[in-house]
Amino acid sequence: MSDMTQDPKPGALRHLPLLVILVVAAAGAFTLRDYLSFDALRDNREALIAFRDANILLTMLGFVAAYIVIVAFSLPGALIATLTGGFLFGTLGGSALSVTGATIGAVIIFLAARHGLGEKLKARMDASQGTVRKVKEGIDENQWSMLFFLRLVPVVPFFVANLVPAFLAVPLHRFAISTFFGIIPGSLVYSSVGAGLGTVFERGETPDLGIIFEPHILLPILGLSALSLMPVVVKAITGRKTL
Repeated sequence: MSDMTQDPKPGALRHLPLLVILVVAAAGAFTLRDYLSFDALRDNREALIAFRDANILLTMLGFVAAYIVIVAFSLPGALIATLTGGFLFGTLGGSALSVTGATIGAVIIFLAARHGLGEKLKARMDASQGTVRKVKEGIDENQWSMLFFLRLVPVVPFFVANLVPAFLAVPLHRFAISTFFGIIPGSLVYSSVGAGLGTVFERGETPDLGIIFEPHILLPILGLSALSLMPVVVKAITGRKTL
């Protein structure tokens, strides 16, 4: 009798975190663009500096918390947040705080996606045949390489790199480690831009946010991306399974 009256709520609750993230992300895309922007940072820079000088620890914690929310809910403004971190805490300090907040936020959305849909998708892919199964097996055999590649390549949207591993049932520790270390190069670049915003503001200019595509910056990042794929290449050549 109990089997016939099984409560359907657990299935609905399983999807609730992901649904909340999607709703907040959609709402934030339309309502927060004016608040999480370069103009907002420029107009409020003196207030931010004054608050930081008076409450340095609180400012650091607040910054990390804000970054977690931005990433976890896929809100617009992650780039501006990284610039703000560099502006307030310098290149190294801002990058460290940005990477910490981004990693925690990424883990949150990863867990929500995996809890809501990842297990079902994994089961379907495991049961599938042909091309889908081969792609799944290829990713499983080279998870570290593929995870670092997703993080290092500048053209891969951050939220995509958060969701895909969740749907492929990547272990949490691999996702967290590859996220933390994989986003460091890009974070350092934009934090350094943020650290120089004081001069940019004084000149009334706009920072060059396309700096990451400059050859002297892009080529080393692409080099790291290629290095992350070396185990895949070695496996293809030797036919041996990589770790």
